[in-house]
Amino acid sequence: MTSLKETSPTAEKDVTRHDDMMNNAEQGLVATDQYGRALVEIDKKAESRLRRKINLYVLPPVALMYLFCFIDRANIGNAKLAGLEKDLGLHGYDYNAILSVFYISYIIFEIPSTIACKVIGPGWFLPATTVLFGVCSLCTALVNDIHAASGVRFLLGIFEAGMLPGIAYYLSRWYRRRELAFYLSIYVATAPLAGAFGGLLASAILTLDHFGTFHTWRMIFAIEGLITIAIGLISFVILTDRPETARWLTQAEKDLATTRLKSERVGTTEVLDHLDKPKMLRGILSPVTLCTAIIFLLNNITVSGLAFFAPTIVKSIYPHTTVVAQQLHTVPPYIVGAFFTILFPYLSFRFDHRLIFFLLGPPLIVTGYIMFLATTSSHVRYGATFCISSATFTFGALCNAHVSNNVISDTARSAAIGTNVMFGNIGGLISTWSYLPSDAPDYHIGNGLNLATSVMTILLAAGMWAWMRWDNRRREEVDVDAALGGLSQAEVQDLDWLNPGFKWRM
Repeated sequence: MTSLKETSPTAEKDVTRHDDMMNNAEQGLVATDQYGRALVEIDKKAESRLRRKINLYVLPPVALMYLFCFIDRANIGNAKLAGLEKDLGLHGYDYNAILSVFYISYIIFEIPSTIACKVIGPGWFLPATTVLFGVCSLCTALVNDIHAASGVRFLLGIFEAGMLPGIAYYLSRWYRRRELAFYLSIYVATAPLAGAFGGLLASAILTLDHFGTFHTWRMIFAIEGLITIAIGLISFVILTDRPETARWLTQAEKDLATTRLKSERVGTTEVLDHLDKPKMLRGILSPVTLCTAIIFLLNNITVSGLAFFAPTIVKSIYPHTTVVAQQLHTVPPYIVGAFFTILFPYLSFRFDHRLIFFLLGPPLIVTGYIMFLATTSSHVRYGATFCISSATFTFGALCNAHVSNNVISDTARSAAIGTNVMFGNIGGLISTWSYLPSDAPDYHIGNGLNLATSVMTILLAAGMWAWMRWDNRRREEVDVDAALGGLSQAEVQDLDWLNPGFKWRM
């Protein structure tokens, strides 16, 4: 067994028997036995120092990119309050149609974008797509009718499609399974923060008389689009593709970063494999991927509905306040949502368990929508938005971590995350038709739909948990050596989660 022991405070001496580690990390050897038991012993203090370094260099840029990704997607809700519908001559369901166009392209390009992220490399793909959707946001400030708005939103969907799965896949190159949900939550928390910050930013922008030749809602798209473009250009310089290319890691730290990931991937000889069709299909067709993706679809009906219609809901609660005051009322629920988005995944990291939080969150959402449906009191309904936002945003990190943890290869992981997010955005498409003008001001259809999806989430999560426990017990009775006898190393790796030595992570 290779032993990695700390011998000095310096990074270069964090590990001993460095040559053995290089063999495991770089020369195509497995780091587990056929039952998934690690063949390397990693020094916890050295690993902790490495993780802090990764946190410092990797998390801030991706969190900032995703923050403005979500702002550029959801700021149309703020623009609606500021007069977008009137200026573009929108009537009836025109606003819902514009929202739907975004999700059509988002869904179509989801898996292709995730594969492109793997082929091109996240260090180039993520900054490039950030610049492009920033340009689309800027161009939204120039539209004059529903056709131009729909075209720009369609392009925005193409360029934003790879951001959420791309970042989740990128972080899986750096973090262990049990760590992933928590560190995904750091950037997913920017979604509710985007709702809060987007409301504050929109309020601040609307206090300006003009920005160049832009006025009112057009200033929101122009200013936020320019900020996004600047973030993308800076990210080209500061984002590194993978541990092996990180200039801020020593060689010993690079080897440790590679080995610690490989030590929990049964039968794997490489952390970053080449694109492989059998592994890709394993990632897409895994029963855990598909069930989790359906849960994410149901959850995203609520998340996207809240993002696009929170200003409208607040307006129906406080119809006589100013536009700026209505924008500001959207902020506090999002701040509470951001807190819980980090809290639940942090607890999942500490206890190395995710499915329990699939069951703890939805009852809060159920409570919120019951409050919406049961009363017309403004204060009670505003309180309901806090219940909903405290649980609904947590699924972004938990679902992506869950599908990532329950496949083995890098190819399967990128495909599983892409599938999960694609299903989630089908939920986003549904959400664009959940709050209809004809249902205002109480929105019984939208609130009833979200109540039903939350109940379904509880039932699906409980069923998946029971099935995974049953299948793990079945796998424990399999003679792994006999089952894999006669298979080459490549054939074993193509099995991915079908490998009987693999156990589902709950």
